[in-house]
Amino acid sequence: MSSFKGKRVAVVGGGSGIGRAVAESALKQGAEVIISSRNAAKLESVAESRTGMTVLPLDMTDEASRAAWADRLGPIDHLMISASSAAHGPFSDLEEDPLRAMFDAKFFGPYMTAKAALPHLCDGGSITFFSGVLSRRPGMNCSGLGAITGAVESLTYGLALELGPRLRVNCVSPGMIRSDAYAAVPEAAREEMYAATGGSLPMGRVGAVDEAAGAALFLMANSFRTGHVLDVDGGHMIRQYATR
Repeated sequence: MSSFKGKRVAVVGGGSGIGRAVAESALKQGAEVIISSRNAAKLESVAESRTGMTVLPLDMTDEASRAAWADRLGPIDHLMISASSAAHGPFSDLEEDPLRAMFDAKFFGPYMTAKAALPHLCDGGSITFFSGVLSRRPGMNCSGLGAITGAVESLTYGLALELGPRLRVNCVSPGMIRSDAYAAVPEAAREEMYAATGGSLPMGRVGAVDEAAGAALFLMANSFRTGHVLDVDGGHMIRQYATR
């Protein structure tokens, strides 16, 4: 029997990429799924003709939006937040505004969204965050992003201790995944990036959204797993970096 049959799963970021893959898989496994993001049109497109999937728009960085979302949420068994935001640049050059915007989207937004959902999470439920490989294996010109993903992982450990045993709290740390997150990059440059990164990994390729989604679903379903950061990175932690 599926671990998700009869459960209610809220997926923030469910309109695209990994979040969408999690939402669709949970739905197939019998869950009632609520998908949220700022892009209501994209959410409606995903939910169209899918019985058991509900659209509930949310801007995690806006207090009023979070309050309205929580008021309509109802009881849930699992909350998954796949926030995606990145600002790259040398430490000496990266300006404060994009750094703060990234912190709002990838740390403070998920932090406050989880807090808003807390009264609605059923006993035995879970919260799943997303971080990234730069938290523990830094890269050039990514110090800000690495710091933020490290903060998300630290939050995971702290909340697992504080909210247990009523709730479990875990985190997925993906490597580079072929997803909508890179849609703004021109196709040729995007493929070159995938090839270069994939070539440095033991797996010889970058990941797929279903592979990252499977990790999140595992963390949600396993009732004895908490305070865990699960790497789904093709071996990024042991990758062979090029010299400067």
